[in-house]
Amino acid sequence: MQQTDHIITVKNLKKSFKNVHVLKGVSFSVRKGSIFALLGSNGAGKTTAVRILSTLSKPDGGTVSICGFDALRRPDNVRGCISLTGQYAAVDEALTGRENLILIGALRRLPDTEKKAGRLLAAFRLEDAAKRRVSAYSGGMRRRLDIAMSLMGSPKVIFLDEPTTGLDPQSRIAMWETVKELANGGTTVFLTTQYLEEAEYLADHIAILHEGTITAEGTSDELKTVLPQQSIRLDFHINSDKERALTIFNGYRCKGELGSPAPAIEVSTDGSSAQFADILTRLNNENIPIVKFTQQLPTLEDVFLTLIGEKKEGE
Repeated sequence: MQQTDHIITVKNLKKSFKNVHVLKGVSFSVRKGSIFALLGSNGAGKTTAVRILSTLSKPDGGTVSICGFDALRRPDNVRGCISLTGQYAAVDEALTGRENLILIGALRRLPDTEKKAGRLLAAFRLEDAAKRRVSAYSGGMRRRLDIAMSLMGSPKVIFLDEPTTGLDPQSRIAMWETVKELANGGTTVFLTTQYLEEAEYLADHIAILHEGTITAEGTSDELKTVLPQQSIRLDFHINSDKERALTIFNGYRCKGELGSPAPAIEVSTDGSSAQFADILTRLNNENIPIVKFTQQLPTLEDVFLTLIGEKKEGE
């Protein structure tokens, strides 16, 4: 078993379905105890990558190492250190929450299943519902139970394939806290998502998958430096000053609608001092006073949309 800071290493991963090339040479690595987010639109190949990494599917090319084991040559060893939670909760609705956990423990031939089930029910805030049939659980409760079942064997790595799909905002936030707690406990979390705010809030490292390749990766802050564009927020004393300012920035993209009550706008720039000076000069020439101006980095949404080649309507 290799000793490395990376618990997952993927190199040049390829997968096609007939004439459709889903993965076209994907490479990345995941550090132990971190939360790694594979971010991409629907159909980008996220689930295909997870199926290969969790040994449910074989690639057409490339290598995968998990927990120091070659996933192609030693899949049983890999399965012994991972767990997978798919897009839909895989729970038995006819059983209670506790019975679902005990069933998984029995199938894995784990010792002390009753104690482990009790600890997980408490950890995932399901103690009060432990004796209720899962058919009466909410979507968020089923999701938490599903992840609890995945942890019955104390895996080193857990794959969460779009874990908050279909959840209401309150359940989604609760799930985020659950994922954070998993990582704080030492479990490596591999997360796929199409939600930008989810990746930004949870992940220590983000890889953007588009059309079968990794277009960029890094921390959220590192990804935001990919784009040279920046924006300047201009705050005005009164709304009429803001409306006058919106008429003088020809050639710039501005956020701020005429008639909006908030006396502030954002002006997109290329980040150069020349454009900063030009914006302030235009304001000065028109005698439009400002309260303050603030330089702002691109958002993760700006980076994502630029990298995948999509544009918002009107841009």
